[in-house]
Amino acid sequence: MKVIIKNISELIQTEEKSKKWVSGKNMAKLNTIKDAFIEIDNGKISSFGCMDNWKGIEDWNSTEVIDAEGGVVFPSYCDSHTHLVFAESREQEFVDRINGLTYQEISKKGGGILNSAKKMQKISEEELIKISLSKLERLIKTGTGAIEIKSGYGLNLKSEIKILKVIKKLKEISPLTIKSTFLGAHAIPEEYSKERYLELIIKEMLPQIHEEKLADYVDVFCEKGYFNIDDTIKILEASNKLGLIGKTHVNQFNAFGGIKASVDAGVISVDHLEEMREEDFTALIGSNCMPTLLPSCSFFLGIPYAPAREMMERNLPIALATDYNPGSAPNSNMNFVSSLGCIKMKMTPNEVINATTINSAYAMGVEKELGSICIGKKANLFITRKIPSYSYLHYSYGEDLINKVILNGKIIQ
Repeated sequence: MKVIIKNISELIQTEEKSKKWVSGKNMAKLNTIKDAFIEIDNGKISSFGCMDNWKGIEDWNSTEVIDAEGGVVFPSYCDSHTHLVFAESREQEFVDRINGLTYQEISKKGGGILNSAKKMQKISEEELIKISLSKLERLIKTGTGAIEIKSGYGLNLKSEIKILKVIKKLKEISPLTIKSTFLGAHAIPEEYSKERYLELIIKEMLPQIHEEKLADYVDVFCEKGYFNIDDTIKILEASNKLGLIGKTHVNQFNAFGGIKASVDAGVISVDHLEEMREEDFTALIGSNCMPTLLPSCSFFLGIPYAPAREMMERNLPIALATDYNPGSAPNSNMNFVSSLGCIKMKMTPNEVINATTINSAYAMGVEKELGSICIGKKANLFITRKIPSYSYLHYSYGEDLINKVILNGKIIQ
């Protein structure tokens, strides 16, 4: 099946050769083609360019033509950090925060991650699949074409495996590109000491997850009151021995050496980074680790935003993701994240586009197949309504501007 999209006012994030990521000053650079077309063959991009150079249609058999009607075409967002598989919302904690309680205080009174874990342990796998599919259907309409989903709301062997099996099923039935991450080290359950829970993660959870091929990555919440540097290193070393690449939640509330430990362990990304010290920047420079920033979490909790501009000034790459979860970022819309990148982190639209496409694709290991308009890559795209410029998408943050969504070369919406 061949698909042709014509009359595109501007085609965004084009490249002749796929790149790993963009960093530093290069994040302000963006290749686009005005008055463009794109051709898709068997779900992959086969050609693109200016309409003046379009050769037309030689064979109408099995060919579908989409008129973009002057809309802008973007590669789909890659959301490289989410906790999408959760049982119930936590709006009461939202009210608690309005009334003055901190994230840590809510956690101490039984809220937070432990609250979600209790609800997760009661729900069936079938119901969880149904709920999660509904969430995926909503975020597809907002332009996301690839998503990483973490476990971490189980906090025991049975429930963590349940979440990962749900993610595995979502991979099979959803048109999205999905990556799975085991985040057993999300919090310490009440029924375990930390030492016993670490032993459970390393000696029981990780081997079974590896044997059943339930995870692409392993994550750790490296934070005071949760898992310290030594804990993080132990889990990442155990993961590496099984061939599972690491990620870490780090520097959300405190900076105490977690970034260097993560980089030394070979993680693909370090996520949050709201609190940074000089040695944290130094550890990232020259590494293969993607700094992943989560502005909607800062927006919702009222905590500092990660220093995006300083990172780029130090020639680092940046990815942006939603951190979609019920407690600190109940938002799956990458358009909103993109606008926050501009409004609150002072990133330009070009920088934000790079951060939500090619760089976030790297952060979830799909940069060779997604993240840009490049021949041979998967045709995951979205077409906007007619807008004055591509920057309007970030400027008009509350407006629904997506007209059509295409995943794997097929119109989804």
